[in-house]
Amino acid sequence: MALTPPAETPARRLPEWLRTKTGKRRLTEMTHAVVHAHGLHTVCEGAHCPNIGECYSRHVATFMILGNVCTRNCGFCAVNSGEPAPVDPEEPQRVAAAAVELGLKFVVVTSVTRDDLPDGGSGQFAATIRAIHAAMPGAKVEVLTPDFLGDSGQLATVLDAGPEVFNHNVETVRRLQATVRPQADYERSLGVLRRAARTAPHIPTKSGIMVGLGETEAEVHETLRDLIDAGCKIVTIGQYLQPSRRHIPVAAYITPQEFAAYEQHAYALGFQHVASGPFVRSSYHAEQAVGVLA
Repeated sequence: MALTPPAETPARRLPEWLRTKTGKRRLTEMTHAVVHAHGLHTVCEGAHCPNIGECYSRHVATFMILGNVCTRNCGFCAVNSGEPAPVDPEEPQRVAAAAVELGLKFVVVTSVTRDDLPDGGSGQFAATIRAIHAAMPGAKVEVLTPDFLGDSGQLATVLDAGPEVFNHNVETVRRLQATVRPQADYERSLGVLRRAARTAPHIPTKSGIMVGLGETEAEVHETLRDLIDAGCKIVTIGQYLQPSRRHIPVAAYITPQEFAAYEQHAYALGFQHVASGPFVRSSYHAEQAVGVLA
């Protein structure tokens, strides 16, 4: 998958460490075929993830439920924004069937944000978790949810379904929230994570941030402290890459050495698992945090 250079410097080349990873085409096409045969969407495709070739070649995909159109319009995200389609009640069963066909032991489920729904899509998350567990006893499920507008009841609906990991991303540092995710709120996201950790302490909480958007090292450290104070056990830190020229331009390419320093700092704060690197994304090798082999 080709990566678009920052809009303000069209001739700028990506640094050596950001060469796109690829997978075997035949294996990649097999995963693509399974996903689409079941009428499903993945964030791998919807968000133009640079790891799609590598992950699809391992028959790993992150399912994106509730359609492929988001009610929000974040400045970093390639997922389409607009008026979503009605919720498909058969979608949870199809996700479970695709996970079985792919042979997944660890299933990551995310969604578009559905502020148009009375329950924010929490019921569909719960149904999907239960469908996967029923179809694949012993499989583990990680959910990456929106903020549900801070509704504690909707959060409880998801947690009551028993995911093995609960993830909600703050995405960036406090100062850049209004630009990067204008319809979200930093404190609201921290509140979601805090309530999840308190309501279901047996379910590890997780969050992630992108770097390269213009944040400072001190701001990254502040965000990591906020997350650990909110009860997060797992954190991911990855390089922001501009999906298209319509999106926020890249301010800086963070070096592998800087990512290593962030990882060390996060562990020093008390995180139980840290994934920090240029190609790290929320669901990239997510099973490693709970010791499940891909």
